[in-house]
Amino acid sequence: MLKQRTLKSLTRAVGVGLHSGKKVELTLRPAPPDTGIVFRRIDLPQPVDIPVRAEAVCDARMATTLSPGGDPGAPKVNTVEHLMSACCGLGLDNLYIDITAEEVPILDGSAASFVFLLQSAGIELQNAPKRFLRVLKPVEVRQGEGDRLVWSRLEPHHGYKLTFEIDFAHPAVDQTGQRVVFDMGSGQYKRDIARARTFGFTKDLELMRSRGLTLGGSMDNAIVVDDYRVLNAEGLRYDDEFVKHKILDAIGDLYLCGMPLLASYTAFKSGHAMNNRLLRALLADPTAWEIVTFEDEKLAPQGMAELAPAW
Repeated sequence: MLKQRTLKSLTRAVGVGLHSGKKVELTLRPAPPDTGIVFRRIDLPQPVDIPVRAEAVCDARMATTLSPGGDPGAPKVNTVEHLMSACCGLGLDNLYIDITAEEVPILDGSAASFVFLLQSAGIELQNAPKRFLRVLKPVEVRQGEGDRLVWSRLEPHHGYKLTFEIDFAHPAVDQTGQRVVFDMGSGQYKRDIARARTFGFTKDLELMRSRGLTLGGSMDNAIVVDDYRVLNAEGLRYDDEFVKHKILDAIGDLYLCGMPLLASYTAFKSGHAMNNRLLRALLADPTAWEIVTFEDEKLAPQGMAELAPAW
């Protein structure tokens, strides 16, 4: 039987929120089988649980924000996508995440620090079948026309493959890879995707900060690009780091369905909002998906049965 996974022990991280700039502490704890991933706002007078669900997304403009049932007036947890991406990359099914503020810490701007934290705590198999959401027919969402066209699509696939293409029409970004195909079954998430950092343009920063956003952003946790070049002294971690970060985000956004996908995901200039629209469109059509388990691990897609090694 292909089994569910949680942590062996708890682990903690302290950092600042990318947008709020506020100090925040995370405590990542093991959870029983079939719990899923649950954020818990422990800074509130009465702690509030926020289970990870596609319908829990209440805002997806600058980052993915969750609240109980997607209620915009309820307590929130912001910028969950990098941590969720790490959880998906390591195949974690069940986890409690205690958080002392509204925003997950940005750490180094990628998922690598979360992967390190989770693997340091150890990953444990649980005596319950791991559930997958298998896509049965194509589902697509589109927006805009011409130069403003944005789309994303899920199609049936025995495994989990992601293809992403960007088009920023920016000299620094155009010099890098614009399209990436990544197969989760390769077992190379940590090496090939997790280290890709979030990025921002100097022309946008002043406007965003005037709106109370990116207050915690710096070259320590983001790629910063002016009108012509990357300003970070150390340059890029990958030749195609920009588009790889978009795949990292998509992995995190799509993991909000509550279980790993068996699907092929293809996207052009998609973002958090479009990814969530795609998930909701999929889940709204009961004929487009089914939940499957693998009693015989040999029948699972290649790479899905291997337990992520310790760091």
